[in-house]
Amino acid sequence: MASPERFRKIRQMLRHRQTSLTVVMDNVNKSHNLAAIVRTCDAAGIHEIHAVSYRKHIFSRHNAAAGSSKWVHINLHHTIEEAYRQLRRENKQILAAASGEQSVDFREIDYTRPTALVLGAEWDGISQEAVLGADRCIRVPMFGMVESLNVSVAGAVIIFEAQRQRLLQGMYDIPSLNEKDLNSLLFGYTYPRLGEQLREKGADYPRLDDDGFIVSPDT
Repeated sequence: MASPERFRKIRQMLRHRQTSLTVVMDNVNKSHNLAAIVRTCDAAGIHEIHAVSYRKHIFSRHNAAAGSSKWVHINLHHTIEEAYRQLRRENKQILAAASGEQSVDFREIDYTRPTALVLGAEWDGISQEAVLGADRCIRVPMFGMVESLNVSVAGAVIIFEAQRQRLLQGMYDIPSLNEKDLNSLLFGYTYPRLGEQLREKGADYPRLDDDGFIVSPDT
């Protein structure tokens, strides 16, 4: 069991989660970039992200990242079209981080809308399929000799602009997770072993008090 202090911190974290903001990693393969992007997403309150892997070894790395990411859920896809279909069902605007004539400054975008940010691979950049399927392309303005930022750095710059806009609109003050999902996640994080046993049995989670202790059904 988590301590009462940690329980309250986890509960606060879940109340701030932004289910309408996500990231798509289009064939990002380097472990340190995967870890950095996931860490940034957690810090910004992003609840789940997506990873597209065309190559088997990259899919394995994404799978490993998904297993090691405790706080941010990673959905794995074999194609960008598969990821985009899910995002369209969720009514998210799809923004591809890609430089080009049609790209706009990332600060011109309204990130208070349901949004998916697509970040490209380190070697090849974002795929043509990802660009063509996106609603808009965005860029971080560059005034030096380098043509682009590291993918995890570019992602962080854009994600925290989204966070800034959402904070101004008070979106972090209203839980976006529904009460059932929030309580289920909270119980699983507080009692991971018991939560797993109850899931396997298909049993409901017991209610918790404000310190994270299980409330007796008789009270």
